[in-house]
Amino acid sequence: MFPRIARIVCGLLLALGLAVSACGSQARYKRVSLQPATRQPPATTPATEPPGLRVAVAAILAPQTTAHDYDPLIAYLAKHLGRPAQLVQRATYAETNELLRTGQVDLAFVCTGAYVQGHKEFGMELLVVPEIRGKTTYQSYIIVPGNSAAQTLDDLRGRVFAYTDPMSLSGYLVPLFALISQGKGTADTYFGRTLFTYSHENSIKAVSEGWVDGAAVDSLVYDAVVARNPNYSKATRIIWRSEPYGAPPAVVAPGLDDAVKEQLRLLLLQMDQSDEGRQVLALLGVDRFVQPDDSLYDSARALLNAVGAVR
Repeated sequence: MFPRIARIVCGLLLALGLAVSACGSQARYKRVSLQPATRQPPATTPATEPPGLRVAVAAILAPQTTAHDYDPLIAYLAKHLGRPAQLVQRATYAETNELLRTGQVDLAFVCTGAYVQGHKEFGMELLVVPEIRGKTTYQSYIIVPGNSAAQTLDDLRGRVFAYTDPMSLSGYLVPLFALISQGKGTADTYFGRTLFTYSHENSIKAVSEGWVDGAAVDSLVYDAVVARNPNYSKATRIIWRSEPYGAPPAVVAPGLDDAVKEQLRLLLLQMDQSDEGRQVLALLGVDRFVQPDDSLYDSARALLNAVGAVR
C-alpha cells in the first residue's frame, strides 16, 4: 500500500513542479519585423540540389518595380544554369556593395558610382554592361516639376533638392561636381535643403508630386519611367543634362569561381539571340548585354576623384 501511495504523491509533486515551472518561465512571443520583407535563402538545402545563385539589384528602382522587372531575369538564369536563383534587395547602394564584398551574393546589377567605388575598395569585378538604343552610356538629368518656373540650375538656388543615394553617380556625384566645378559651392551651401530618396523612381515621383523643387536622376530610369507612364512627361521637365558616362553594369563578387563567372557572362551576352531572352531583356529596357572595356568608366573615376579631393 505504501509504495502505491508513494507513487501517487510523487506523481502529484511532479505535476505541481511542472506547473510551477511553466508559470514561472518567461512567455515566448513570435518576433515580428516591421521592415519590408526581403527574400532569404531557405534554412536548409537538400544535398542533391545544386547551390543557388544569389543575385542582388541595387535600389535604382522602387522595390516593387525591381521585383517586377527582374523576376523574369532571375527565372531565366535559374532555368539556363540548371540551379535555383534568388533575388536579393537592399535599401542602399552601400548595402548592396557590402553583399558583394562579403560574398553574400554572386551577381549584382549596380550603379556606376557603386561599381567604381567597389572596384577600388575590394575588387568588385565587371561582368557585362547593358546596351540601350545602341549606347553603353547614360547621363544625369536634373528635373523639376512640370509647372516650375525654373529653367537652369541657378533657378534652384535655395530650394529643396532631392538626391538619390550617396554612392549614385547620376543621382548625386555628377550634380555635386557640377556645383563645385561651376563655383557654386556644395549641396550644403547651394540648396536650401537636400534629401536622399534612395531610388531614382522615388526622386521622379517626389518631383512630379511637388514634394521637392528639383532632383538629379538616372537618364535611363527617367526615360523608362516616362515611357511606362506618359503622365510623368507632363508632371516633370528636364532642365539639365550631363555628359555621358559608362552605364550601370552587371558585376560579380571578387571571389566568385572563374567557371561560374564565365558561365554567367556567356549566358548574359547571348540573351539577345533567342526569343525568350529578348522578351526578358525587353522588360528591363535593354537591347542586349555586351562585353565592356573597363576604360568605359574612366570618366566616372576622374569625377569621383575630383569630388573627393574637394569634399
